[in-house]
Amino acid sequence: MKTEIGIGLAGFGTVGSGVYKNLIRNGALIEERTGVAFAVRRIAVKDLAEPRKVDAPDELFITSPDDLIADPSIRIVIELMGGIEFPLKFIRKAILAGKSVITANKALLAEHGKEIFELAKEKNVAVFYEAAVAGGIPIIKAVREAFVGNRFESIHGILNGTSNYILTRMTDAGLDFSPALGEAQKLGYAEADPALDVNGWDAAHKAIILASLAYGFWVEPSKVLVEGIEKVTASDIRFADELGYRIKLIATIKADDKDEIEVRVAPTLIPKSHVLASVNGVFNAVAVRGDVVGETLFYGRGAGQDPTSSAVLGDLAEAAAALISPRESCGFATHDLYGECKPAADSISKYYLRLGVEDRPGVLAQIAGTLGGAGIGILSVIQPESHTEGSVPLVLTLHDAPYGKMQTAAATLASLPCVKTEPLLLHMESFS
Repeated sequence: MKTEIGIGLAGFGTVGSGVYKNLIRNGALIEERTGVAFAVRRIAVKDLAEPRKVDAPDELFITSPDDLIADPSIRIVIELMGGIEFPLKFIRKAILAGKSVITANKALLAEHGKEIFELAKEKNVAVFYEAAVAGGIPIIKAVREAFVGNRFESIHGILNGTSNYILTRMTDAGLDFSPALGEAQKLGYAEADPALDVNGWDAAHKAIILASLAYGFWVEPSKVLVEGIEKVTASDIRFADELGYRIKLIATIKADDKDEIEVRVAPTLIPKSHVLASVNGVFNAVAVRGDVVGETLFYGRGAGQDPTSSAVLGDLAEAAAALISPRESCGFATHDLYGECKPAADSISKYYLRLGVEDRPGVLAQIAGTLGGAGIGILSVIQPESHTEGSVPLVLTLHDAPYGKMQTAAATLASLPCVKTEPLLLHMESFS
């Protein structure tokens, strides 16, 4: 027998309109697969007069999201408004009213996930959030359910399509950052204000959610090392290639032998031989290593109307199943099997260091002496013959060291009279 469940959409922008469009298009298919018919009862928008890219009956539209909560025929609310403070209040009210919640709001979950899921557990309300991480890639469900029998040794991800497109164009066409960004904006891959994409925070919000889910406690954003791609140059791309690496904005999540968790998002040199090095354009990918399953890879479009709405529709099916057969899990299970998230300064990796130095004898010895005094060893050195007037690039790869110690050493190098440009320090990931 068919079950009908009323839903309310809060937001009818790119993703919200995509959810409605694809629910209408594939509603019969979803009903056949789940036994549930989803009926959109209300759609909350800011402005009733705003043009819509997807047609829907005028009588569905309202301007107060609270009306979705007050409507007894709506059992599932889908938050697709964007922002943090207003959606947080909306989700709190929905949980208190006993509505199941679906959200794609990565920033909200990264900053307020702990309180949202504590309230959801208290009220025995389910919250689903597949669309908050990596668009159409079902990584949340995989980490939460498919890998339930694994300890997570590491998760590495390319989680921002805009940055990945920019770095791909810098690699393939030899562009510097600004022209590559301009191209991404012209093609619609980057916003007019691309800050959250290129400064690393969009990917960091997703990494916080993944790390919290994998290790059973909510990671504080202040503990996460976040760096963007703005300072990477075409020269860095070429030097990395010469060393056998590609530069990607990588989210690195892993536990050490003391079960302390490390989370960072930064432009990182990864070996050309690793599968993530071949993930190009606007695509996302997540490599998960579990102690039982070993290495796995998830690949697909990480943003856009259809991939993200696909994830929301998957959450709808799961929310319906939870309503029909109530469960204790509310979308996030806490446990104390791991320690805390280690400070960013204690994060350990190898490094790529680019300096602009005077072209005279003794400079390399001075640089090496400074690094040696800090207890940091040199793996390799590149010093090309061609250079700009006044300085020559000096590229070094460095042994494993704590990030805090490496930052201090880089600051000391920057103060040397022979160093003429700001040092660029990038992580190198070996995936060992």
